[in-house]
Amino acid sequence: MKQIDHIGIAVESIAKTLPFYTDVLKFTYLKTEIVESEKVKVAFIDCGNCKIELLEPLSNESPIAKFLAKKGEGIHHIAIKTADILGDIRFLTDHNVKMINETPKRGAGGANIAFLHPKSTQGVLMELCEKE
Repeated sequence: MKQIDHIGIAVESIAKTLPFYTDVLKFTYLKTEIVESEKVKVAFIDCGNCKIELLEPLSNESPIAKFLAKKGEGIHHIAIKTADILGDIRFLTDHNVKMINETPKRGAGGANIAFLHPKSTQGVLMELCEKE
């Protein structure tokens, strides 16, 4: 766990939001994909030192739809890059950090991910992200 991998931003519409990041801020759009397990569409943007993931819900059952209904558009999570997600989960739980996912699951871009509970991180949803 040495650096930020990406910042996830919940949005109502990627199509309406993407031009701000690409046309105004001049960041580079990489790709869009669907993550069926989370019922979300994800657009990846390269910001140079990290990435932004724009997260658009595909159904009302999506965790992102629930987030938007409760809090509105904005930062959803901060992802930390890891090379050993299982070891880092053990380390965090050994240090009394509550995990939402004690077992990694498949996320966007084929990464293995696990979320830390915001009650352990001063209200910030954090994600471990291990890419192959």
